[in-house]
Amino acid sequence: MNIDDNIQKDLSAFEHIAHSDHVIDQKLDELISLLSASKLNSDKVRNLQRRFNQAVENAIPYSTSVDSFDAFRQVDGASAASREELLDEFSMLLSTHQLDSKASHKYLLAQKTKRFITGIIGVIMITLGFAMIVMPAPPYFEMFTIFYFNHDDGVTLMDLISLLVIFTGIYLLIRAIIQQGSRQ
Repeated sequence: MNIDDNIQKDLSAFEHIAHSDHVIDQKLDELISLLSASKLNSDKVRNLQRRFNQAVENAIPYSTSVDSFDAFRQVDGASAASREELLDEFSMLLSTHQLDSKASHKYLLAQKTKRFITGIIGVIMITLGFAMIVMPAPPYFEMFTIFYFNHDDGVTLMDLISLLVIFTGIYLLIRAIIQQGSRQ
């Protein structure tokens, strides 16, 4: 395990070194010599290779857009990995992606706006559905009566469509409220 710790220290030092070509070449040579001297199994080698490839891919200058949170969602989705592997991936992501208060504020504002708009659309759909039930339907919908209460009145096709609109609005409103409660 001591060799793994040394490799981990060298990898973390390699990630934080300035972009000097000489120092990077020297550290890469050290890493190669450590790997050639160690006796690692194939799973550990694949894991190190994957982490190295991911670090090289993330070496491109990072952006502070909302999309930088997508990399963290990928780690969240990999629940089959052990806690130690998840912690390693999370620490690597934190070292390669800059997350400042400005980026997190933009992300949270986008999430709140999404929930607010979903809630407003739900309320509008509920109101529209009730308005469709209360208002008289056009004659071409009145001829499709599904169930008659008496000779002049019953449940029409327009009423069923209105109920569908109301239930969709209720679903959107509940979804917006539940998302707000789960974030807090």
